[in-house]
Amino acid sequence: MSQQLSGKTAIITGAAGGLGRAFAIGFAERGANVVVADMNEAGSAETVALIEAAGGKAISVKTNVTDKASVDAMAEAAVKAFGGLDILVNNAAIYATIERANFWEIDPNEWDKVMAVNVKGAWLASGAAFQRMNEGGSIINIASATVFSGSPLWMHYVASKGAVIGMTRVMAREVGGKNITVNAIAPGFTLTEASLSIMEDAESYGVSSRAIKRASQPEDMVGTALFLASDDASYITGQTLIVDGGKQFL
Repeated sequence: MSQQLSGKTAIITGAAGGLGRAFAIGFAERGANVVVADMNEAGSAETVALIEAAGGKAISVKTNVTDKASVDAMAEAAVKAFGGLDILVNNAAIYATIERANFWEIDPNEWDKVMAVNVKGAWLASGAAFQRMNEGGSIINIASATVFSGSPLWMHYVASKGAVIGMTRVMAREVGGKNITVNAIAPGFTLTEASLSIMEDAESYGVSSRAIKRASQPEDMVGTALFLASDDASYITGQTLIVDGGKQFL
């Protein structure tokens, strides 16, 4: 079933490119009004232009997810532009620029930076959105399948995404009384611009260990997000869905 989101408003953080742009375009194609929230103003403008060229509605809001005032302004902009707020996709994260190292050698400053964006950012954005969200809304947190495989030399990233899964479960308990669902998507290695920039064999990486023998594209994550944001998933909450072509079976 093609999920229809006509009349709903969705904020997508980190939507200037990669997975975030795919989510933004996918939600707009199903009729949602989209708020493209990112620090990258040029990339955000491109995402908005792509949505508008296809007949969708979108605005961009420069957003620093680590700053409470900024995420409050993001949520207010959504309400002001479209009259309400129904969906938040917490996609913003530090990923490609992370320095790989043994856990005992990770720079504490980099650890703090990763946690600030990947964990604090999702927490702040969720709080700002929830307080302005319509009855029956959805919060979708983007985690990572690496939490389940425990990728070495990347503890700060893995730990941050594990925290996102933990927060998903707590938030689901706390906001369920308003019929708001909170779920997480854990993508496997996906061919975004960021992934292509960190390894030469990105297009073949991990393919042989998947049940579905092909590389994962950003669009492969969109259907799961659309489902979780739709009325069809109104009784699903606190869950983490692994979308990795069948590499992890838990």
